[in-house]
Amino acid sequence: MTIFLILAPYGAFGFLMFLVSAKVSVFTASAICLATITIDVLRRRSVKILAAGSAILFAGIGVYLAIVDPALNALAVKVSVDAGIFIISLGSMLARRPFTLQYALEEVPAETAAMPGFLRANYTITAAWTAAALLMMASNIVLLYVPGLPIWSSLAVAIAARNSALYFTKWYPEYRRIKYGSPAALPNA
Repeated sequence: MTIFLILAPYGAFGFLMFLVSAKVSVFTASAICLATITIDVLRRRSVKILAAGSAILFAGIGVYLAIVDPALNALAVKVSVDAGIFIISLGSMLARRPFTLQYALEEVPAETAAMPGFLRANYTITAAWTAAALLMMASNIVLLYVPGLPIWSSLAVAIAARNSALYFTKWYPEYRRIKYGSPAALPNA
C-alpha cells in the first residue's frame, strides 16, 4: 500500500495529462500529495521529503500555469515535473537524507534499521529513483527538441524507468538480506 501512496500523485498526473489540461493535472497531483501527507500525519508518521517536495512542485507549476504562462506546452510541463522530482531525489541524497530512508524506517524493525548497510542501501535505492527521474526527463527533453518522434517513445522510456526503479526497490533489500543478513534470512535450500 505504501508504494501505491508514494506513486499515486505521479500516476494521476501522467494519466490526467492525456485527458485534461496541464493545470488541472498538476493541481490534482498536488492535492493527492497533500492527501498522502494527511494520511501520514493521521497515522502519526513523519511528513515525507518526497511528498512535501512534490506537493510544492506540483502546486508551483500549477500557479505558474495559472498566472504566468497558461499556454505552456504539455511536454514542457512534463519536463518541469521530471526535473523537479530529479532535484528532490538528488537533493535528498546531497542533504544526507535519502528520501527512501523515511519510508524504510517506518517499514522495517529497529534491528534492521541499525544494521551497518541500511543507510547505504537507502542511498542506493534513492539513486535508482534519481536515475529513473533523469531518464524520464531526458526522454521528454528529446521529444521537446525532436518533435517528429512518436509520443509513445517517451512513454515507453518512462514506464521502463519507473518499473525498473520499482523492481529494484523491491529486489535490492532482499538481495542485501541474503548477501549480508543472518543465516535465518537465507532462503531454504
